[in-house]
Formats: sequence, C-alpha cells, structure tokens
Amino acid sequence: MLKNHPKGLLVAFFANMGERFGFYTMMAILVLFLQAKYGLAAEKAGDIYSWFYFAIYALALVGGILADSTRKYKTVILFGIIIMFAGYLMMAIPGMSLPFTVIALFTIAFGNGLFKGNLQAVVGQMYDNPQYSKMRDTAFMIFYMGINVGAFFAPFAANGIRNWWLNSNGFAHDGSLPALCHQYNDGILATGPKLDEFQMLADKVNLAGPVTDLGAFAESYLNVFSRGYNYAFAIAAGAMVVSLLVYVFFNRLLPNKEKPVKESAESANTIELEIRPLIYALIAMAIFATGLSFIVGWASGLAFGLFAGFTTWMLTTAKKDEYARVSSLILVFVVVIFFWMSFHQNGLTLTLFARDYTVKQVGPFTNLFFTLPSMLAVIGSIAGLVMLVRKNMQPVARLIGGALFAVAIVLAYSFMKRADAMNSIEPEVFQSFNPLFIVALTFPVMGVFAWLNKKNIEPSTPKKIGIGMIIASVGFILVLVSSLNLPSPSSLEGSPVAEALRVSPYWLISSYLILTVAELFLSPMGLSFVSKVAPSRFQGMMQAGWLLATAVGNKLLFVGSKLWDSVELWQLWTVFIVCCLLSAAFIFSIMKRLERATK
Repeated sequence: MLKNHPKGLLVAFFANMGERFGFYTMMAILVLFLQAKYGLAAEKAGDIYSWFYFAIYALALVGGILADSTRKYKTVILFGIIIMFAGYLMMAIPGMSLPFTVIALFTIAFGNGLFKGNLQAVVGQMYDNPQYSKMRDTAFMIFYMGINVGAFFAPFAANGIRNWWLNSNGFAHDGSLPALCHQYNDGILATGPKLDEFQMLADKVNLAGPVTDLGAFAESYLNVFSRGYNYAFAIAAGAMVVSLLVYVFFNRLLPNKEKPVKESAESANTIELEIRPLIYALIAMAIFATGLSFIVGWASGLAFGLFAGFTTWMLTTAKKDEYARVSSLILVFVVVIFFWMSFHQNGLTLTLFARDYTVKQVGPFTNLFFTLPSMLAVIGSIAGLVMLVRKNMQPVARLIGGALFAVAIVLAYSFMKRADAMNSIEPEVFQSFNPLFIVALTFPVMGVFAWLNKKNIEPSTPKKIGIGMIIASVGFILVLVSSLNLPSPSSLEGSPVAEALRVSPYWLISSYLILTVAELFLSPMGLSFVSKVAPSRFQGMMQAGWLLATAVGNKLLFVGSKLWDSVELWQLWTVFIVCCLLSAAFIFSIMKRLERATK
C-alpha cells in the first residue's frame, strides 16, 4: 500500500488519527449530549453544532495565514494538537454550564484550525517532489482512508463508555428518555398518556426495579446520561495524546519548509500582505455579510461574508500567471459548500433520524453490526475472504487469509448465537459506518480508478468531484424513500415514535454506504486538486480555503435542524437532493476550465 511513497505519509496518517477520533466522537454524540445535558430543542442544538463545525474549519484560515507567512508549518501543527487536547479535556469536565461547553468547543475548533489544513498542505508538499508527484491522488486516498481507522472506533468508544457509566449507576440506555426527563422537570408531563409512557420507559431502564419517584429518576438519569458523554470526551483527549507523541517523535520525516529563502525568491514563497487586497476583501465581506443576513440570518451571512472576503483577497493578491488556478479553486470551493452542508447532516438530522425513527432493537444477525467485537469479526471474515480469493496473492498470504476467514466466521457465528432474540442498538453507533466504509472502499475505488487509467478513460479530478455530487444525491433519495410514511417530528410533539412505525436500520446503513462512495469521489480528490493547482506561495491558504468552504457548508447545517421541526421528512431530504444535483450541474458546466487548471 505504501510502497514507493515517502515515509512521511505514515507519520501524517497516525498524527491525524487522534484528531479524527475526536471529530467522530463529536459527530456521534455532540447534538445528543447538548439535548440530554441542557434540554435544548433540535433547532438550538443544531445552531451550536453548526457554529462548532463552522469554526472547526473556518479557523483553518488563521492556521493557513500563520503557516504560509512564517513557513513554520510543522510548528503550527504542533500547537494545534496541544490546543485540541486542552479543549477535549475541558469537555470532559462534568457539570459545566452551557457557556463553558461552548468555550471548550471553540478551543477544539481553534486547535483544529491550526492543525488540519496545514497537515494537508504538508502531505501535498511531499508530492511536490517529482519522484512522488504521479502518486498524489493515490496518496490522498490512502491518507483519507488511514485517518478513518480511528474514526471507526470513536462511536463505539463513546457509546461504550456512556453505557458503562449508566450500568454502573443502575440504568440501561434509552435515547428517548432524556427528552421526556426534561419535559417532566419542566412540568409538561403532569398527567396524561405521555406521563404513563414516561413511567413505562423509566421502569424499563431502571435496573433496580419500578420507579416510585419520577422526579428523582429524571434528575438522576439526566445527570448520569450526560456525565457518560463527558467521559467519552476524555477518551478523545487520550487519543490526542497518542497523536502528539507520534508527531513529536517522527515529524522529522515530514518535509521542512522552514528554511530561509533568498531575498529574490521571497515574494514567490510568502503571502504578500498588501493593503489594497485587504481593503477589497473587507469591503466584499461587509457587503455579502450585510446582504445575505436578511436572507439566511446574520450568522450564515457572516459565514458567507468571510468566504467572500477570502475569495476577493485571493483573487486580488494573485499574480497574472496564478489567477486562472486561484479562480478555478474558488469555483470548486463553491461546490464544496453545498456538499458538506448535505453530507454532514450525518451528525445532525440523520443522527436524529437514527434516534427517533429507526428501530431500537434488532435480531441476532443485524446485531453483529452494532457491537464492536462482532463487527470486528465480520470485518475479519471479509478481509480473510478477500486475501483467500484475490488473484496474484502469495501462498503464505493466501494461507493467512484462509485462517483469518475461518476464525472470524466462527467468532461471528458464536456472537450471533449468544445474542438475544431482540437486542438494543444505540443511534451513536450509526456514525461508525461512514469511516468503516471509507476504510473498506478506498482500495476498491482506487482499483477502479487504476483500471480506468490503464484504459485511458479515468475521469479527471474535477470530473470525479462532479460524479461524487450525483452519487450523494442518491444517498439522500434512499433516506427519502424510507421516510415517506413516517410522521413529521412536529406532529409528534416530543413523544417517541411508535415502535410499529420505526424503520429498519438498513435504510440508514445503505444511505451511509452511498454517501461514503460520494465522499471518496469528492473529498480526497478535492484535497489532491487543491495541492496540485494551488500556487506554491498559497499552499496553506488554499488548503485553508477548502476548509473555509467546508466551514460555510457546516454553518448551513442549521437548515436541517431548522426544517426538522417544521416540514415533512421527505421535504427535508428533498432539499439536500436538490443541492447536490444543482452543484453537480454547476461543476460539469465549468469542467473544461477546471481541467485546464490541472495541466
């Protein structure tokens, strides 16, 4: 896999693993934590979630400016890891107020801003070497796959630590209960069928027997439930320590751009902070922020204003021979906004869908995919089978594959036999499917691209991005079909969905599979496109621009949570289908221009 690649790729792979672990921990539980701990409605929790995801990418602009202006990419990355670690430690403190939690989230986002874009820029710098330049797309595919190994374990770790804490305090898990506990504390469940339902669910999760004091139960369950999530954030902090150690001991294998440059070449290797481009950028930012605030709200108006200021700055700073490349990148960034606005619903409305509309219990076979040991057995059996039947495998490797397949199949069968007739599943675990599919599908997708390359019909990098947008729309079409006969969230008025109406988990699993294929066509290809097209003096800034576009898309995540309580589910998913298809149409309309920029 890493043959003929520079050793630094492996360092970047492991250094980024802790960040991805924390990222997917947040994606799996942040909204659920905010609602369980503070009783926030979906719209309010979604606002905080979207602000956090906006900041975690938008602050890459700060990191890009620092790294490009000082040329100390590796130093900026180091400080980013340390600051992220501090933020996760803050999130791990139980009982903190909502403002303190928001400050902790900003700390994580700031550290990520120093870290993420610059690490991607350093990966690109390794492949500026002519010796490795032809492997750039493959490198970013491997880099993208590798960082999701840690991401796969994050939801299981968060879910496991939360359930361990619940069980230690005499409770079982039920994702519907925190909302009902808050309603009871607010006096909404004084009498009626909803109170009876609350009593029934409380009795079911209370391991000591029927609940006699619902008020005491509500307070205790909420406290234990949310504290379990605090301990999950502590696990993320531990993962950052691993990334820090790997980076400190092995960063010498990464390219060093900190060497002083000759005066004559300085202007070609640093950002020229002229007054005029900055003034233009500030004016553009003010106009867009003010104008759009009346349409999409002040927060999203500010996000678009920041993006407008960035693009204006880049276009007015670019030299004549750089303008075509910079403008092409900005056009791709526009498409990126709407992809991430749709794709990152997996941590927001799709997580709410998993909690509120997907069955809570599954049979022994389906349960294989919702516990870590059985999931690893399934993965091992598939990996062993591939090694056993794949062509051109060495006899020893084929023998190892056969043994792995046999052992893993026996383990999977034993897990299935020991499972109950019906087994509880938690919504957080759904977030493990995306990184799992990335790891599983990266090699097949790379194989398809390699086969097409041999036939001289491999799509260009911009064309892969456009295809990815079309594939993403199919993923949301699948969720739309599963939602056609479901009641809207607003019609439920806070009550859990009846079990008879809940849908199979395979709807969401299949949707995540399709969305992951779309992500592999778009995200690593986009990173490769940026590193390939960006002028050398803007390497950090253009990676930051990619992340800034991602940030604007993440700020628009609130569209999902705002519509969640006001429209039918099928209408909600239609919004994202249309966004993906329009973005695909746009990128194919400018395809020739984008392809010229890569030459």
